[in-house]
Amino acid sequence: MIALAGCMQGETKVVAQHAASGKSAKPANAQEARKAAMARAAKVKANELGQIPVLMYHRIVAKPAGTDDRTPEQFRTELERLAKDGYVPITAKEYTTGRIGIPAGTHPVVLTFDDSSPSQLTLDGSGAPKPDTAVGILRDVAHKHPGFRPVATFYVIKDMFGTFGPEAQAQVLGWLRDNGYDIGNHTRDHLNLRGRSKEQVTEQITAGHKLITALIKDAPATLALPYGNQPSTKDWAIRGSAGDVRYNYTGVFLAGYTPAASPFSKDFDPLGIPRIRAMDKVGDCARFCSTAWLDWLNAHPEDRYTSDGDINTVAYPKFKNPYAAPRITRYSLPY
Repeated sequence: MIALAGCMQGETKVVAQHAASGKSAKPANAQEARKAAMARAAKVKANELGQIPVLMYHRIVAKPAGTDDRTPEQFRTELERLAKDGYVPITAKEYTTGRIGIPAGTHPVVLTFDDSSPSQLTLDGSGAPKPDTAVGILRDVAHKHPGFRPVATFYVIKDMFGTFGPEAQAQVLGWLRDNGYDIGNHTRDHLNLRGRSKEQVTEQITAGHKLITALIKDAPATLALPYGNQPSTKDWAIRGSAGDVRYNYTGVFLAGYTPAASPFSKDFDPLGIPRIRAMDKVGDCARFCSTAWLDWLNAHPEDRYTSDGDINTVAYPKFKNPYAAPRITRYSLPY
C-alpha cells in the first residue's frame, strides 16, 4: 500500500521554535512574557485572523493566448508589487497547516500555478531554471528583494512541465522539492469532477497522487480542483482511497474569486479555499482579479492578515475575538 501523508483537519497552529540569534534576558515570568508579546503584536498591528490572497497563475508566455496567460513582464510587475507592499510568499501547505512563519508586520501571499506548463519551469543544460520561466522570474525578484521568499505551489497533471519519461519528470519535480517549492495534486487528467461518481472522482485524484509519489516519494498535501469545480460530495476531494492509494489533504483549492480566510478564523473551510485569478483590472476583473483585490487589501489593512512575527502565537486585536476558531484558543494572543 502506498501511504500518502496528510494532516488531519483540526488544530492548525504549529508549535515551533524560531532559531535564536544571540542571548537575551528572559522575562521574569510567563505573564510578563505575554504582555511583551502583546505589545510587540500591537506595535505592528498584527491581525492573524485577516484574509490572505491566494493567487492563481497558469502560463507565463510572451504572447498570451487567453485570459489565463500572463506575460513575463506582467508576472514580474505583480511580484515586484507584492514585495513593495510587504507580502512574503508561503506555500499552500504552510497556509493550510498554519505554518506561517514570516516577519512581524508582513503579510502572507500564496502563489499557485496550475497545469504544470513548461513556461512555469524548464531546466537548462546545467539544471538551473531558465530565466524567462515563472520560477526564474520569481527567483530573480526574490534576489532583488531580500525577505521575499522564492516559494510557490505547483499543481501538476500528467503533462509535467512538458517533460517526457520518468527520469526527466523526476528531475523537474525533484528540483522543485529540493529548492523549497510545494508540489500539489491537480488530478492526473484534469477532468471536470462535477457530476462524476465517487469512484471516478477518487480514481482521478489517486492517479494524480500516485503520479507524484512514484517520481519523488513525497506526498502532496493539497489539491487544486480542475476548473475549480467541486464534486457533488465535497469530502470526496479531501480524503479517499482507490486501490492501494490513500489521500488525506489539508486543503482543497477552487479556481478564483476572493481572498482566502485565515487558517485560524472560523471562516476557514479546507474543503473549498478560494483563489484569486491573476489579471489586471479589465472586464469582470475590474473587481475580482489580482490587481483589484491587492488594491482592496491595501485600502483595508484591518481586513488583511498581518503577522506578529511569532509562529507560536495567533495575534489579533481583541475585538476580533468572536472570529477566532475555537481550536486555536491555546495559541491566541488578543491584544
